[in-house]
Amino acid sequence: MKLSVLDQSPIRVGGTPRDAVLATIDLARLADRLGYTRYWLAEHHNTQTLASPAPEILIPALAAATEGIRVGSGGVMLSHYSPLKVAESFRMLETLYPGRIDLGLGRAPGSDRYTAAALQPGPVGPPLESYPNQVTDVLNYMHGGLPEDHPYHGITAMPSGPDSPETWLLASSIGSATYAARLGLPLSWAHFINPDGGPDTVARYRETFQPSEWMEEPRVNIGISAICAESTEEARRLGLSRHLMRLRRDQGRPLEGIPAPELALEAEFSQGELAYIAQQQERVIEGDPDLVKRGILEIAQRYDVDEVIVLTITHDYEDRKRSYELLAGAFDLETRD
Repeated sequence: MKLSVLDQSPIRVGGTPRDAVLATIDLARLADRLGYTRYWLAEHHNTQTLASPAPEILIPALAAATEGIRVGSGGVMLSHYSPLKVAESFRMLETLYPGRIDLGLGRAPGSDRYTAAALQPGPVGPPLESYPNQVTDVLNYMHGGLPEDHPYHGITAMPSGPDSPETWLLASSIGSATYAARLGLPLSWAHFINPDGGPDTVARYRETFQPSEWMEEPRVNIGISAICAESTEEARRLGLSRHLMRLRRDQGRPLEGIPAPELALEAEFSQGELAYIAQQQERVIEGDPDLVKRGILEIAQRYDVDEVIVLTITHDYEDRKRSYELLAGAFDLETRD
């Protein structure tokens, strides 16, 4: 089983965005040493809890700080950007760190609608139905050119070179999974966002996959949320930080950072709030190393995948770091010197 990391650069209550970004760089070094396969950076805008608006800026810092792990975006939200600019940015990254760059593309805004509007260069952004064409344009720019009937034929993303970033489509709905199959691209399914019907959607992707110049056979990994600690009781305690953060966000009372678990333990919740937290706990694997390993393998078997990308959010960075250490040990990952 291959394990990878998805990092949203969480900001803890009492910490700063700079602390969060420095923790991301440090965690990438650790993941590299522990033998994780890839390290993906998320894109979120206008939130006080996540310091991750620009993965294309942070990727080179991580690539420079590591040696063997693949580094990339999980993902770039293409609706905000020109396909040419995305292609140029990732061609530059591939030039600097050949053979180690991943380009994960998504169509979700990574923000609220108000912020998404502010990210647009004009009054209206591209319609959702244009997303497959945007993806195709990114690929053609990176791989040598647009077809002759394209209005921008003749433009190539520089710096050119023999290799290109490995491009994935991110999905949490059947729409994006369908695009990945139609375009012949690898699929990264966000199980931690939408576990309902995920295995069926991934199976459908495999059944309808159309070989392309980018890839001949379907390929899938899945993103899960997990917290690993010395004991299951401790893991569930640490998980309360993220559950409380999400509860307050969805109530329209967002916290300025990831709270300490003690804040959740001391709070008095309504029955509805307790039900919400219980529902969130069902979407996360929280436990000791053996329990988390069993949970990951069970989900991976349902999807028939050999790679899982793990998102871990805790209030304290040391707890998050320890979680990835315990997980690597449970799976006997091959360490890098």
